[in-house]
Amino acid sequence: MELSPDKPLAGILAPLFAIRAEHDLGAGDTECLRQFADWAADAGFGLVQLLPVNEMGSDNSPYNAISSVAIEPATLFLSPKTVPGLTAVALKRITKRERNKTGDGPVNWARLRKLIGASLESAFRNFFTNQIRGNSAQAKKFEAFESREAAWLDGYALFRALMDTHHTECWDRWPEEVRTLAVARDWLAAQPLKKRRAVEKRVRFFKYVQWVAFTQWRALKAHCDARGVALMGDVPVGVSYYSADVWSQPELFDLNWSGGAPPEPYFKDDAFVVKWGQNWGVPLYRWEAMRTDNFAWWRQRVGKVREFFHLFRIDHVLGFYRIYGFPWRPERNTEFLPLTHDEARLRTGGELPRYVPRDDSSQENKDANCGDGEERLRALSEVVGEHRLIAEDLGAVPDYVRPSLASLGIPGFKIPMWEREWDGRLTPGGDYPRLSVATYATHDHESLRALWENWTRESRAGNQQALDELWRLCDFAGLRVALPCDWSDAIHEALLGGLFRSNSWLAVCMITDLLGGTQRFNVPGAVGENNWTSRLPHTVGALRADPALREKMERISAILRETGRARDSLRVSIA
Repeated sequence: MELSPDKPLAGILAPLFAIRAEHDLGAGDTECLRQFADWAADAGFGLVQLLPVNEMGSDNSPYNAISSVAIEPATLFLSPKTVPGLTAVALKRITKRERNKTGDGPVNWARLRKLIGASLESAFRNFFTNQIRGNSAQAKKFEAFESREAAWLDGYALFRALMDTHHTECWDRWPEEVRTLAVARDWLAAQPLKKRRAVEKRVRFFKYVQWVAFTQWRALKAHCDARGVALMGDVPVGVSYYSADVWSQPELFDLNWSGGAPPEPYFKDDAFVVKWGQNWGVPLYRWEAMRTDNFAWWRQRVGKVREFFHLFRIDHVLGFYRIYGFPWRPERNTEFLPLTHDEARLRTGGELPRYVPRDDSSQENKDANCGDGEERLRALSEVVGEHRLIAEDLGAVPDYVRPSLASLGIPGFKIPMWEREWDGRLTPGGDYPRLSVATYATHDHESLRALWENWTRESRAGNQQALDELWRLCDFAGLRVALPCDWSDAIHEALLGGLFRSNSWLAVCMITDLLGGTQRFNVPGAVGENNWTSRLPHTVGALRADPALREKMERISAILRETGRARDSLRVSIA
């Protein structure tokens, strides 16, 4: 199967942590994903889309990674065959008490990280003693990885060692002598031999973890190649303020500004968002500094993602053109909530939240923003290849962005409920540009079934607008039913068929939409234990074995064949 806009495909979006298998320790891992990709391929899907898999910080958000390159250790499949140095005895000893606690509940990130960390540390001790000191073939592979990846790995691993020492990723709370990579290296060199060697061994442990991660993810991509299933990764526009990148290369980031989104009246439960907007806390880039070396940091970032994925979704691609910035960190949001604009200016030195570097208030500004975005995205395309970037271009999109993306050969998103004609009808899927991705929902949205049931309930209560939305959705899918009516398999499959018949290159279903559920993985702007923890109700094995689910997937497979989206048996032709 050649991965090209000339060949329409259907895909499934599933957060890796949500995928379940009989062996897992409470969150999905690379083996879970291998099983899931096989299941998707057998059903006729040619694409599996994931959320970011970079190492997360203490908030557990995959969109606030502590490294632009390092992989989250919780994604690793723990077994003696896949983790050099890990013994079956050690693995059983570490995990035996916890396996019965994972159950069907949400991810317990603290417990999971404890298990993963203890297992990997046991493996590393064994590997260090029996492989590295013995200069084995495995040790030579590890050392080659250390050398090849040194440009990012050295700084990251020292950051992680210091993060463990000080029990936080918040580097601005660390002692002055280790608050940047430059001074931390001098500090380490000045330590007594015993302490320096202890730190260096800890640094090497984190390099080992990444070697294991890179090895597993490369093997996973090779498996998906063989099955003809493309993997779509996710590259957030930002990186955490408390990341190894900011700590090691502060000259590339403007730490006086935080990226976010403008005021949004629909967030009625969040007074700050209604008044000021969403303050994500990610630092803004010093694009001119990045430009001096031809965007080497960005080239490295997407180049590494390319080693594990075939396609790459750029989250909030609008940030490459211009981004809404806050002149204060999120920790000060409550301080600014009651202030007037004049009062806020007094506390920021005259600045208010605004678009950076410029707004779109004039054609001159629009042209400048467009030029900036195209230059930056061209650099990324040069690394990953034609038609490999996918732009998340949702929300309030400036009029120049989508034509700009089209000129660069970068597909954007089409959510049917948001694509409207002059008379309020939903734009027919057949009118979508081929260079686009059609989907009913992303990980940030409620499911299709939840939306249908909400509109149905409101319609029965006399809400005409909700009834109109049901009619529009049915019209889009070519579904003729008496409305309002309850959700059913027939409605579900008709709506999927409407999406798959669109002209878009890729038609992607969130896993809950594919299975007809109401599960949600994230509520934008919310911080708490419920986000990024919800898991699927079925293991991959159960998806195969359950008679009702098997029959449903057979009907969906038939829809894929009828709409010309079923994958074929050829390999994905991407290096």
